[in-house]
Parts: sequence; structure tokens; C-alpha cells
Amino acid sequence: MDNFRGPQLDPPTIWAMVKRGWVGAVLAVVGLLVTGCTSEEPTGGGGDLPDGAALVRESAEVTKGIKSAHFSLKVNGSVSAIPVQNAEGDLTREGGPSGAAKGTVKLTLLGQLIEGEFVLVDDSLYIKGPTGGFQKYPASLSSNIYDPSAILDPDKGIANVLGKIQNPRTDGKESVEGTSAYKVSGKVTKDVASALVPGVNSDVDISVWLREDNKQPVKASVKLPGGEGQTASVDLTLSDVDKPVTITAP
Repeated sequence: MDNFRGPQLDPPTIWAMVKRGWVGAVLAVVGLLVTGCTSEEPTGGGGDLPDGAALVRESAEVTKGIKSAHFSLKVNGSVSAIPVQNAEGDLTREGGPSGAAKGTVKLTLLGQLIEGEFVLVDDSLYIKGPTGGFQKYPASLSSNIYDPSAILDPDKGIANVLGKIQNPRTDGKESVEGTSAYKVSGKVTKDVASALVPGVNSDVDISVWLREDNKQPVKASVKLPGGEGQTASVDLTLSDVDKPVTITAP
């Protein structure tokens, strides 16, 4: 994408509005794990499935070692606090005190569609605004908006959430983008979720898919209250785990 498409607002105004939506969604669900395409029918079941609690414990330990990943986020339904439609990008724990990130985002703002790009590296934030060029913002702004180390941090990110899923149960085994994975469902308290996204005011139901071979998370689907009393969901894919990610200032 060459630039933002939508209302002609100045970049700081756009980002101030965007940060409350798509970044929150990314932090929430990347923090709450990851999604992809699954087969329609689960395989396996009954007593031959591993214990859900044991699976998430092992996955939490494995996930503590993740250094980088590619994510793809999609919001299904209407969530008032999340105007994002989808977002995609790369995360790494390298590239500065807070790690680094880059990607694209599409969201609805003031009734119009906005598409844009972001780069966070060396504790500075760059966003591509209506003029089509990247503009640099101070580290204080980037740290308030998006902290990749919070997502991949072993103590407060993905690994922490995995380890705190309540009453995890193994629902079955499914193919996720060609990878055999166990589906585990449970609940995460609002306190755990709000550690990544301030403003979460209720517990959330979550299903995660963990690779059968190494127990890395490959999928998550999180249910959230939607508009007009409907239930919405946020799906996010985590792929290319620990593949080299190079992020530089534009």
C-alpha cells in the first residue's frame, strides 16, 4: 500500500484513533495466541487425547523461547472498541530495547476505510500517512502504542496467557494449514487479558490450536461481545516462528 486511503486527517490524529483499535486487537489476540485455516471436522477424540492442562503447560514453556513471528489478524463481526478489519505484519524481540515490528492495517474510521503501514524499530515509530511518506515519532509515543516485547515477553506475553488458561480441555485434533494440532479451549480472566490490553472488562473464552509435534501455538479464536448483542470473534495466525526477521527504519 502506498498510503493511507480514507479521511484526510493528520497522521497524529489518525494514529491516536487507530492505537485504541487495531493495536489493542493485535495485543489482545497475539497476546492471546494465533489463527489459521482449520479443517471443518476435527479428528480424534475421546480418551486418546492428551490432557488440556498438560498441553498448555508445555506450550507455555515452549513459547517462552519464541524470538520472532509473522501474524495475521482478522476481526469477525462488529466490536465497538476494535474498528480494525484486519492487520498483518512481523514481530521480533530484536531491533531495539522494545523489540521491533512492521506491518499493514485496514480499519473503518469515521465510516470510511483506512489502510496504512507502520514500522517500529529502535524504539521509534514510523507511520505512513495521507502524504504517502513515512513520518517518525518519538519513542515515548511508540512505547505507549505498541510494545512488541509485551507480546513476546516470556513473563507477560503469549507464554503467560497460555499458562493461565482456566479449565483447559482438549476438544480434538485438527489440521491447521496442513499442520496437525490439538485444539484446547478454556477461559482467560480479564486481569490476564488487560495486562496486554487495558480496558478489557470481562473474562474471555478462548480456543487455541497447539502443534502436535512441538506444541507451539498456531491458532487462536477469542470470543468478544459484539454490536447489537451479537458475539464477535478475533482470529489471528502466527506463522514463520523464529524465522529471520529484519526490520529497519524506512
